[in-house]
Amino acid sequence: MSQAAENPLGNLWRTNVSMHDPIADMLTRIRNGQQARHAEVSFAASKIKAQICRVLTEEGYIADFYSATSSSGHPELTVKLKYFQDEPVIRLLKRISRPGLRIYRGVNQLKPVNGFGVAILSTSSGVMTNHQAKEKCVGGEVICEVA
Repeated sequence: MSQAAENPLGNLWRTNVSMHDPIADMLTRIRNGQQARHAEVSFAASKIKAQICRVLTEEGYIADFYSATSSSGHPELTVKLKYFQDEPVIRLLKRISRPGLRIYRGVNQLKPVNGFGVAILSTSSGVMTNHQAKEKCVGGEVICEVA
């Protein structure tokens, strides 16, 4: 991903912007979009991001999501944000496992999240909530917590 930057002489040059944690970027865009009361947010698509959005939709944290192609020809996910009485439905959206420190939990180590929240896990059976993982008796990488 590159951006145009301007040097002190007014010339443009290209700079490379590397993204170390695209899932954290997705979660931040959702958080910021809700804080700014946007109807929807868009970001680069990937299979894992689509699966996380599927779980968020099933659990009722976002209204819907769809995949499209951006004007530059790259796949893009658009998430329709959800509000209840003009307040964001998502109160907490926290990245747990990250590239520098992966967090794995066995089925016996899965704890409830504050209030009525869920943890989203990547397991050998796919991306699911901590409740579904307990039912299927599988553990995995804790991607994030949502409440």
